[in-house]
Amino acid sequence: MSPFDAASFPLKPHGHAFEDFSPGRVFEHHWGRTLNAGDNSLFTTATLAHNPLYLNADYARALGHPDVVLNPFLVLCTVLGMSVEDLSEAGGPFLGLTQCRFHRPAYPGDTVTARSTVVEARESESRPAMGVVTWHTEGFNQSGELIVDYRRSNLVAKRRPSSG
Repeated sequence: MSPFDAASFPLKPHGHAFEDFSPGRVFEHHWGRTLNAGDNSLFTTATLAHNPLYLNADYARALGHPDVVLNPFLVLCTVLGMSVEDLSEAGGPFLGLTQCRFHRPAYPGDTVTARSTVVEARESESRPAMGVVTWHTEGFNQSGELIVDYRRSNLVAKRRPSSG
């Protein structure tokens, strides 16, 4: 018998139910992530975002930056990814991201952290077992400066579905 059989690793529920998301509740997401030049080059190349600002240090310096600029969509994806454990890991369809704004550039070596606040939690009109939750998420650099923010909505399962 393998020491790695399924019985050795029982599944533990993850995430939160709809009832856990009251407007105003704040989630400080996990310890953050330091983004490096390799992360940036790989992401930028894989997404075909061949902007010299993200790939050419001399070009970036000529425009007044200390180094290449991290691809803003890498920063956005990192911040969103950090929020998943607290906000949407239990599952439920992603409904969209709106009002995204990039406030300042991030650079290789910056450590990104994130915080989300529940903006709205309402019953789903079409799916009584679910609710719609909207969060305002902010991403910060290691100096605490806001680098990106956005609103995101998901359908979230209720712990106790409404009788419809």
